Amino acid sequence: MKVEAECAACLLARATAETYYATTNPALRFRAIKEVMKLLNREFRPTTVPADIGTKRDRLIKKLTGSDDPYKRSKKMSNEKAVKLFPYAKKLVEKGYTQQERFKKACLCAIVGNILEFDIPGHRFTFQTLTKSFRDAAKDLVVDDVDKAYELAKKAKSVLFLADNAGEIVFDTLLVEQLKNMGLTVTYVVKGGPVLNDATLEDVEPAGMDKLADKIVTTGTDAVGLLPKEVSQEFLKVYDDAELVFAKGMGYAETLTELKLTKPHLLLFRTKCNPVANYFCAVRDKNIAKLMP
Repeated sequence: MKVEAECAACLLARATAETYYATTNPALRFRAIKEVMKLLNREFRPTTVPADIGTKRDRLIKKLTGSDDPYKRSKKMSNEKAVKLFPYAKKLVEKGYTQQERFKKACLCAIVGNILEFDIPGHRFTFQTLTKSFRDAAKDLVVDDVDKAYELAKKAKSVLFLADNAGEIVFDTLLVEQLKNMGLTVTYVVKGGPVLNDATLEDVEPAGMDKLADKIVTTGTDAVGLLPKEVSQEFLKVYDDAELVFAKGMGYAETLTELKLTKPHLLLFRTKCNPVANYFCAVRDKNIAKLMP
């Protein structure tokens, strides 16, 4: 997926928010934003992938401000709030009469968790309104390949699960639990270093994922989405070995659509911006479960 014109405003808006989280020094803030604008001037082209330039932006801000994890507080809060909401989501999944129904409800809850994203212009959420989002999840599912993915999962032995945001991974446990109940071996993947509010190893235990997944690994990098040239050999091995991949979030959607995929990938995310929504022929603030290729 390539950038659209409005991606420039989003990239700069998130840079501003991230910079202000990273430092209170006015001079550092000014310098960081100035350098981000230079980056956009150099690399913002019709052929640019949003996640790729977003990665460069975030690394630049971290380097200039000296803050390795600007979203640290936001991630901690997201985990804590999500844990409180978890029992409600779990009850929704348990209402499924069949394994397939529970699988679909778990997918929907995992997608709703993707709402937990900060500083995208026009994207607003509160933890208080998330319960309504869980109730409306099926109604908002505008691309629905869940049943196709279920049939593939029934025939598979191993699944790779690419995580997105902190807090969100609390609700991923519901889907991982269903996959485990189906007899699948699940490898859960978080980022190798802080990037935006993406989940890292320190978010795994608060979410309870360490008690469910058969293996926890990292991508080996702090990149948004999946950059094959940057990931670790450990990640490449588990990625190559997996028969089916579940990929959460817009970052993975932006990057995986650029790759020649050799196995099924189920993209699970919320369309939190117009460019991503447009790419998947949807509208903003809807749920997507897209099976690729």
